[in-house]
Amino acid sequence: MESFASCREYIKRSHERCKSYGISRDQVYSRKIISGEELEKRLDKNRELITTAMPFMEQIYEFVKGSGFIAILTDNEGCILKIIGDERILSEAISLKMVPGAFMDERSIGTNAMGTVLVEGMPLQVSGDEHYIKAYHRWTCSAAPIREPGGEMAGVLDLTGYSEHVHSHTLGMVAAAASAIENLLQIKRFNEQLAFAKNQIETVVNAIPAGIVTADLFGKIKTFNKHAQEIFGYDADEIKWINIRDLFDGWSKVKSQLMAGKGIYDEEVDVFARKNRLKYSISAYPIHDGQGILKEIVCVFKEVKNVRKMAHKILGMKAVYTFDKIIGKNEQFVRLVEYAKKVANSRSTILITGESGTGKELFAQAIHNESARRDEPFVAINCGAIPRELIESELFGYDDGAFTGARRGGKPGKFEIADGGTLFLDEIGEMPLDMQVKLLRAIEDGVVTRIGGSRPIPVDVRIIAATNKDLEQEVRKGNFRKDLYYRLNVIPLRLPPLRERKDDIPILIDYFMKRISRRLNKKPVEIPENIMKALTEYNWPGNIRELENFVEFVINSEGIIPVLVEEKFSMNITLDRDLPNNSLEAAEKEHILRVLEHNGWNITSAARDLGIGRNTLYRKIKKYNLGRCAKKEHCSIMEH
Repeated sequence: MESFASCREYIKRSHERCKSYGISRDQVYSRKIISGEELEKRLDKNRELITTAMPFMEQIYEFVKGSGFIAILTDNEGCILKIIGDERILSEAISLKMVPGAFMDERSIGTNAMGTVLVEGMPLQVSGDEHYIKAYHRWTCSAAPIREPGGEMAGVLDLTGYSEHVHSHTLGMVAAAASAIENLLQIKRFNEQLAFAKNQIETVVNAIPAGIVTADLFGKIKTFNKHAQEIFGYDADEIKWINIRDLFDGWSKVKSQLMAGKGIYDEEVDVFARKNRLKYSISAYPIHDGQGILKEIVCVFKEVKNVRKMAHKILGMKAVYTFDKIIGKNEQFVRLVEYAKKVANSRSTILITGESGTGKELFAQAIHNESARRDEPFVAINCGAIPRELIESELFGYDDGAFTGARRGGKPGKFEIADGGTLFLDEIGEMPLDMQVKLLRAIEDGVVTRIGGSRPIPVDVRIIAATNKDLEQEVRKGNFRKDLYYRLNVIPLRLPPLRERKDDIPILIDYFMKRISRRLNKKPVEIPENIMKALTEYNWPGNIRELENFVEFVINSEGIIPVLVEEKFSMNITLDRDLPNNSLEAAEKEHILRVLEHNGWNITSAARDLGIGRNTLYRKIKKYNLGRCAKKEHCSIMEH
């Protein structure tokens, strides 16, 4: 009795809605029917729902076959997608245009099980005169919603027959079929998600530029990526039958370390590839079950070169200077730069000579960046700054246990680190004689051997050496090997001191003034013409490095430039002849006076233009007694 009353409640609500929609009880056909391309698009959109529901529609139809029923599937808007059934009732339904493309929602055809389910959201029956439209009074409809895994309405399953065949069990059968369709949709969606996740993981793992192999504790290989196949030289069918201990030297150590709760990170191991033996870096990670018990181990193999390339990026082993950052218009210097560009791509060794501060490393970096090795490491080592007993290990590296205090696992030397790129040997004239022999052999053979090791390691390194010594004279003195000198001096580059390119001094000062003032967030200082002339005449024994430091000193100082020049360099500067006194103080006094007059004796403005503080300007005015030159009305300000 209660179920009948609740049933009548949804029928009552539906009829009220139909009145508000303006549905006529004498209506026969649905207000909305689509066909052709529009229907094809809708069927294609609901293809998964149709293919999932069809077996269940056919199954429930088999139960009622010959009893005058049709099974109908609609989408979430009530559009009929599929209809099957007995020929007699199917023909009647077609005569009422209940065909694919017809909409069975309440707005289109009034109260019916399919349309009312879309509103009420629950399984229900509509029989006889419960249908709002008289043409449907002959039928009984049982329908249930089909929902997506997320709960959204996907469609409606309906079983329609003659009203005299109404039975409550019909609705239960339809509801059970709709629930089964929902479950199958959920399983399909879950399988799709699993397939996507599998493809996603495989894509990600294969995209990692490393060989990844997973094995159980007995060494049986479980999974592997394409890079692992390439490293070891086996195809997919072969590698899964190989025990992982046969692929590299050190499986027992990896397993024991992880079982002890310790990690393995970037340790070098010998890999037994199909055709040869290679050096790789291995990292290993544990896979635990739900109880925290170690079940499998993931081994990640990286080519040692690639590991070093990553280290270069992290440690900044990269040349930053290029030829466009080398400033100068001196004719001889420009020719030198052009020559350096021409030889940049050569494999031959370059020897850069020149006084301290002429920019030898800058040239070395620019040559590297101009060459085909620009994306490879640029490794610099100062042969004069490393203790004699450590220079061999720095250049050639050492193996595990080579000497007391040696790092566990060994350490690659600068030759190995620079493999594929450029090794810059600065202050090569300071290298000990015994090391010069080993360096010569490494350069000539292209092979190095670590301290404590016996395995030769081939390296492809372009050598650029630099020195401020006269190596020919050092050879004569017996301080430098003649054979090494000739091996290094294949392409000589002599960088001229700044005194040989004085026409570049104003250009360099301007360049450093702009660059350093930006870095220090300070205002550039304008250098008077007479002072610039003096600076140009100065010999600059520290070369460009000294000039750069001087510019930074000028920017940071609140003093006037002539005084800075006099104090810092003790220069004897010849000034313009029209000045009253050919001294630095006279030049400074004249300059301050001009600025004061230009600013109408406004102390704040004049100090700003001079690039000094107000108090400094007051001291200068007092020093040069400039208050006496001021107009009378300004005297009180000067004396303040």
